[in-house]
Amino acid sequence: MKNPMTAPPSCFVTTIDLALANKLRQDLENQGFILETPPHTLFSAKKKGISCTLYNSGKLTVQGKDKTDFIAFYLEPEILHNLSYTHPVSLVDPTPRAGQDEAGKGDFFGALCVAAIYVGEAKMDELLSLGVKDSKQLSDETVLAISYKLKKAFPHKVIRLFPETYNRLYAKFHNLNRLLGWAHASALEELIQQTGCQKAILDQFAPKELMVSFLKQKNLNIDLVQRVRGEEDPVVAAASILARAAFLESIQQLSDQIDMPLPKGASLQVIEAGKKAVRKYGSEILNKIGKTHFKTMESILS
Repeated sequence: MKNPMTAPPSCFVTTIDLALANKLRQDLENQGFILETPPHTLFSAKKKGISCTLYNSGKLTVQGKDKTDFIAFYLEPEILHNLSYTHPVSLVDPTPRAGQDEAGKGDFFGALCVAAIYVGEAKMDELLSLGVKDSKQLSDETVLAISYKLKKAFPHKVIRLFPETYNRLYAKFHNLNRLLGWAHASALEELIQQTGCQKAILDQFAPKELMVSFLKQKNLNIDLVQRVRGEEDPVVAAASILARAAFLESIQQLSDQIDMPLPKGASLQVIEAGKKAVRKYGSEILNKIGKTHFKTMESILS
């Protein structure tokens, strides 16, 4: 979080690899920028609220009243792959900790995925250099790319509950939050065994007492912070990327198994895909590819 007493500079200046120049040019054109080529530049791009110039040296400047959102939601995750503007290292808590998040709980098709990741002492700079951000703000391609790097660099645990397992466990717990609580506690238990971590931050999904109860059942003695919008913490953001990547991989795996694309979410497109799967394989296929307690199930079978 930035100091409200410190105004951000009017012009953001950085340096990029010129191998990314064509991607940057194409992306800006797709976003509605008008491009010109002033002297000593590869191009200058402008649209309402933002202007940016890429020089022959690789220096990139960005200015305008809308530059912060442009940097946070496009430039950092897609080009720079670091958060030096939105998350200055000096303002990020360097305390060693685990982060936890989940993905897929609102999607009919695909697995429910829970992730925990541990960032140890003096490792925060490395984490931020990968461009971690709440996975909802990143493209699927970027999520998968950053997830690969996170798994190589940091201790982590990802639990994937594919639909058949998910449906069986949901029948046992009779409640999604209780199922999530069990999964998060299980992931954290394994991460504690790997790392001995003493603090964790969880993107809060239920009353705090629920997670406290599951930690007690597993005799886990850890300082657990439960926070709404927990992805604002970069370690939780990293967990959100791992969970989202696992979900994307699960839905692709299931699509390959039944030889038809399965869309994300719970939209009309999802209902139509479900109906097509039932026509092809029979209604029993839904237990293998979807979360059968969703109201979407009724719409598919109606």
